[in-house]
Amino acid sequence: MNIEQKKCHQDIRLSRRVKDLKPSITLEITAKAKKMRSEGIDIISLSAGEPDFNTPDLVKEAAKQAIDDNFTRYTPAAGILELRKGVAEKLKRDNDLEYSPECISLCSGAKHAIYNVIQVLCDPNDEVLIPAPYWVSYPEMVLLASAKPVIIPTTESMNFKITPDLLEKYVTKKSKILILNSPSNPTGMVYSGEELKALSEFVCKNDLIVISDEIYEKLIYDGEHVSIASFHDEIKQRTVVVNGFSKSHAMTGWRVGYTAARIEIAQAMNNLLSQSTSNVSSITQKASLAALLVEESVIRNMRNEFLKRRDLIVDRLNNIAGVTCLKPEGAFYVFPNIKNLQRGPSMTVANALLDQAEVAVVPGIGFGADENIRLSYACSAEDITEGLNRFEAWATPPS
Repeated sequence: MNIEQKKCHQDIRLSRRVKDLKPSITLEITAKAKKMRSEGIDIISLSAGEPDFNTPDLVKEAAKQAIDDNFTRYTPAAGILELRKGVAEKLKRDNDLEYSPECISLCSGAKHAIYNVIQVLCDPNDEVLIPAPYWVSYPEMVLLASAKPVIIPTTESMNFKITPDLLEKYVTKKSKILILNSPSNPTGMVYSGEELKALSEFVCKNDLIVISDEIYEKLIYDGEHVSIASFHDEIKQRTVVVNGFSKSHAMTGWRVGYTAARIEIAQAMNNLLSQSTSNVSSITQKASLAALLVEESVIRNMRNEFLKRRDLIVDRLNNIAGVTCLKPEGAFYVFPNIKNLQRGPSMTVANALLDQAEVAVVPGIGFGADENIRLSYACSAEDITEGLNRFEAWATPPS
């Protein structure tokens, strides 16, 4: 072996932050299911967190027009002014939140937006309060910023929601951020205005900043969406609102999300964008501008279909012996408790369902709840029915 060959075979020392980073369980399960399907196995996937609807035609046509118009150059790192104005108008109209376009930052998806917010706000040893069950990426994003995720467990009896009294047990002088996700992934639970108002008072009293992940805002079946930033100016100044078009407009692959925040945070975000990704795709920005013009009836029709599927999947799950499932108020997930199945922890159950029943679900351990699994109903009623037929057959002991 010559010197060049030896060099090629030397171990590469990766950074500690990457070596300690856990892969996304949701993407891992989805990828495994897709691989099995490509091998000819009839997999029913109840794992993917993306609508099975097509992107609205108005959005697609706007993207095609942008290409034809040669709108293919760099834009400002924060995004084109026209779109930031449009987002500001949407926030005023839908959420009673008033922001100037300078307070809006466009990112490559809401996930990227949350990552950027944590990067510009957290120093080493800062503590970030994360209610569990949580979206799988929150703790890892905090660790990537050298900060400390502080997990606040909740249960079904609490409707998977935190309260000021519960927060009191976890807040310290090092606490800097509270992450709120309503409607929630994975539980589908929605905080009421009254609950959010109580949390806003706690946030202000304890000098915290809120990252309010509102990506499922348009998918609520019981009650209505309220942004924690909407109560008064102090909580608005302490809140970074995160949203996007992925879930509401079936635009997961387009990769565009946005933040609305006080000007100092927005400017810091834009500086980070300018030194990392630069702008969101120019084509996607034009498509997103059109998404703001899509008729509410289009979104409402999608929401109504999800509502039918929600009722179907919840009823079926609660008829499986050993399974209990709260009825989610929003998003497109259910988070049933599988402890009484007595088939082991969530990863064991998820792998067994995939390998033995050919049904893909996501283990709750990735969301900080090992007695649960997450099922998505962002798929057809036929797939839901067949998937739960297989689940029930697998879960029912032979007589």
